Amino acid sequence: MSSLRPYQHIERRKSRKIYVGNVAVGGDAPVSVQTMTNTLTTDIEGTIAQIRKAEMAGVDIVRVSCPDEASTKALKTIVEEVNAPIVADIHFHYKRAIEAAAAGAACLRINPGNIGSADRVREVVKAARDHGCSIRIGVNAGSLERHLLEKYGEPKPEALVESALEHAKILEDHDFHEFKISVKASDVFMAVAAYKELAACCDHPLHIGITEAGSKRAGTVKSALGLGNLLWAGVGDTMRVSLSAPPEEEVLVGWDILKSLGLRHRGVKIISCPSCARQGFNVVDTVQTLEDRLQHIKTPLTLSIIGCVVNGPGEALMTDIGVTGGGSGRHMVYAAGKQDHTMPAENMIEHIVELVEARVAAIEAGTAEKAAH
Repeated sequence: MSSLRPYQHIERRKSRKIYVGNVAVGGDAPVSVQTMTNTLTTDIEGTIAQIRKAEMAGVDIVRVSCPDEASTKALKTIVEEVNAPIVADIHFHYKRAIEAAAAGAACLRINPGNIGSADRVREVVKAARDHGCSIRIGVNAGSLERHLLEKYGEPKPEALVESALEHAKILEDHDFHEFKISVKASDVFMAVAAYKELAACCDHPLHIGITEAGSKRAGTVKSALGLGNLLWAGVGDTMRVSLSAPPEEEVLVGWDILKSLGLRHRGVKIISCPSCARQGFNVVDTVQTLEDRLQHIKTPLTLSIIGCVVNGPGEALMTDIGVTGGGSGRHMVYAAGKQDHTMPAENMIEHIVELVEARVAAIEAGTAEKAAH
């Protein structure tokens, strides 16, 4: 269900628009979700399999590391076999950037100030321009330039921003403007401060992230705090949740953050209670099973699963389908906020899945009919 409630409105920062392959970043484009493979890029089959899992989870853009020539050679086959545009992760080797652009990378993650002479920078910019690549300037608190560390004494938000703008000027001096910037740190306060300062002093699209956030649980919390803060303030055009977890988990968490803020809508959004002694069914197991069973759905839909009648009817008013636990082994089903029918506890999961799939089919049919006219 869409909402026009004023307190849910987020005014996004105005930025210029660039493209990573066919994915728009910045301007009026939705915030895109990224991840990065953790396979050896030379393991072509393994890397492709990992990207496809991320695609199933809803990824928009995937980054792949290209540390050597064998990796950039493998990149050509990888790009041809997947749907998501690929960002080639390059650090100091300018030839890898040129090779990656020729291999079909949609974007080059590189800091132009780190790749050597002006001639080398010119060659990389030419390769990006010739092959239709955008560039991501990726500043990280853990790898700041020596002169900035000497100037500021330690990594600080101001140092991250100064580094980013120095690299940006190099590209602008070459009349290249198809780039986005990130200023990541593992410290939430530093990252948020850096991004907000950078957002205020330029109109480049920003790739946001809390780098090296940690394990699935701790990293999710840390990323939600940092990225949620930025997105709520309207800052961020594309994002990655950096977890010590499979790439598809990063994607799922990224989507959950965006869905929580109403910035993107994809698949089933489940509103559920934490459960208590009043519950008429096992809420925790039910929700976990439904999340798995409904992963294939891409059409936005809201589903409330509440264990008892205290909050169930109220939550059902705001969801497409609602379930409230009842007595005598029967539970109430709501449709568009109104009581619709009761269902027995047996086969409860199957019944809910059927209701959701039927509702999705009706939504998609209506969308197709509108498009036909």
